[in-house]
Amino acid sequence: MKKVCIVGASGKLGQYMVGHALERGYDVIGVCRERSVPKLAAFEGRMTVIPGPTNDSEVIRRAVAGCDGVLTVLAPWGVQQYASGTAQAVLDHARPGARLVFSCGWHITRDGKDKYSRMFTVGVRIASVLAKLVRAVEIDDQVEACRRVFASDTRWTVVRGSSLEEGESQGLPVWSRHVGDPVLAGNLTRRVDFALFMVEALTNDTLIQEAPAIVGCRTPSALAHAGGPRNQA
Repeated sequence: MKKVCIVGASGKLGQYMVGHALERGYDVIGVCRERSVPKLAAFEGRMTVIPGPTNDSEVIRRAVAGCDGVLTVLAPWGVQQYASGTAQAVLDHARPGARLVFSCGWHITRDGKDKYSRMFTVGVRIASVLAKLVRAVEIDDQVEACRRVFASDTRWTVVRGSSLEEGESQGLPVWSRHVGDPVLAGNLTRRVDFALFMVEALTNDTLIQEAPAIVGCRTPSALAHAGGPRNQA
């Protein structure tokens, strides 16, 4: 892993991923909307920024050229299929064999075996309806984006994040294949550690074509299940 593209680099999660990638000595290419470029000022001179919509196929084609890995934030902004357009562009243009790591929330399920609380399910439905009414976010499009990733034959990983908080790193999160597993009951991860998991996944072949649901390693549920090999990244 030498050259990495981060799609959605200017967001909070994206900036943390940039930091982790630079710490590992990677050549970093960042993609973000033009108006968000100033958010990457702290990394000026240390990375290459390609401005443009992340669902623009030509922008992504230029950004991922020659990259060994692509980290993608599947942001469901607006009602123009932003997340699915971004995912499709990455799938179309990343070089054969590249490691592709995507981020999304717990509401994404790969095999239908995830178990959600009634409160969580109702909350997602309400958020989806309200977001569509104000034309701000298209949650269903993030579902479609992940469906396309799951159906591809690329070397993908879809990292499903719990509720997030800011704060200093606590270490690499733990994971399980299904929401509802006891280890995930803590439902809280530091955003900086979500980014850490994304970057670490680039070189972890055991996560290829997996959709790990993660939680902070210092949550009570993670500590209670410490040492379980299926929950260790």
